[in-house]
This record gives sequence, structure tokens and C-alpha cells, in this order.
Amino acid sequence: MNTANLQLEGLCLAIAAINHELVAKGVLSQNEIDIALRKAEAAAVGDNRHTDHLSPANRDAICFPIRFLQLANTTSAEHLWTFSHLAKMVGETKRPYNDQQ
Repeated sequence: MNTANLQLEGLCLAIAAINHELVAKGVLSQNEIDIALRKAEAAAVGDNRHTDHLSPANRDAICFPIRFLQLANTTSAEHLWTFSHLAKMVGETKRPYNDQQ
């Protein structure tokens, strides 16, 4: 496996853990984190260079960490999922892009 992929797995899990702590300490709510992540995804898929020049698979790659963090945000701190479980859920809940419908 590519080392960069492993580093990204660790980074996604670290950010998910930080988000859970922000919610636990009352700094942000789950809803506020969800809104921020939705804005990030909208910005990523709304970038014309992505729509015009990247395949749907490449757009999915760009959105994967955002979608991963959205799913991690909905889990309770007592039951944090593994990377592989959340990654599978990202694939199962993926929506088609407007140009794919």
C-alpha cells in the first residue's frame, strides 16, 4: 500500500478524534461540524476545474476525507468506528454528481 494512503488514514482518524473532543468540550456542536464539512464538500465539487477536468472517481477521491469526517461526526465518542468501517460506509452512501444523473 502507498505510504501516503496510510498517512491519510491516520490524518482522517486524528481529525475525527479532534472533532469529537471539540463537541465533548462544547466548543462546537455536531451540527456545526456537519455544516462546516458540507460547505467544504460543496466547495470541492463546485470547483470548475474538478467538474470539467476530473473523472467522477477523482472527484470522489477529493471528497472522500470530507465524507469520512461527516460519518465519523455522527458516531458517538464511545463507539468510534475503524477506518475501514467508515471508508466502507462512505462508499455505500455516495451520491452521484449532477453531471452523472
